[in-house]
Amino acid sequence: MKILGIDSSGLVASVAVTEDDNLLGEYTVNYEKTHSETLLPMVDDLAKRLSLDLNTLDAIAVSKGPGSFTGLRIGCATVKGMGLALNKPVIGVPTLDALAYNLWGMTNLVCPIMDARRDQVYTGLYRFVKLKDEFHMETVLMQCAIGIDELVEKINRFGSDVTFLGDGVPVYEDYIRKNSRAPFSFAPANLNKQRASSVAALGGVYFKEGKTESADSLKIDYLRLSQAERERNEREGKE
Repeated sequence: MKILGIDSSGLVASVAVTEDDNLLGEYTVNYEKTHSETLLPMVDDLAKRLSLDLNTLDAIAVSKGPGSFTGLRIGCATVKGMGLALNKPVIGVPTLDALAYNLWGMTNLVCPIMDARRDQVYTGLYRFVKLKDEFHMETVLMQCAIGIDELVEKINRFGSDVTFLGDGVPVYEDYIRKNSRAPFSFAPANLNKQRASSVAALGGVYFKEGKTESADSLKIDYLRLSQAERERNEREGKE
């Protein structure tokens, strides 16, 4: 089973190819370029370096949100186009689930956070449970957009060791350090941002579970309205 994974949900642009339980290649860039400039060239370069015929893919997995509205649109549009051109199924992977998957096997509670502005974060809570000599990711709190204060209070109530990761960490690290009463840590640099290999690996799990869809039906999970939509609703007096 060969899966192409793509993540452009944040500042990071990342593409990867997995085959069964092997990572064949991954290309990740966290630099000041737009995903529209980098994503397709990265896919093309990785395919060339792997001598990969894209027609041999079984599916294409993509981070479907939440995250940067523009980044998500670029990533999902890219996958839609490739899925239609190659006649391949696609797999929409929740961004926070894929981020948590970076820390596969972690005994701590895992808390990915992405900066959603206005003192809010996109987040979720996950733990890895070992069943029959194999870890399984369990969702404790489904991905959502909430205030950083509300999130920290939830974690305080759990009282469990927790590991934070994601682009929200540099923004809210001081707040977490000052207000967390539960033991906490922060993931290292090699694991703390979006990785297409995690999208592809989790996509492989979904593929086995039959959670694929056509390119036409792929939808982005924004979790909340865009700033323009919020401002329009405010002008119109809507909630």
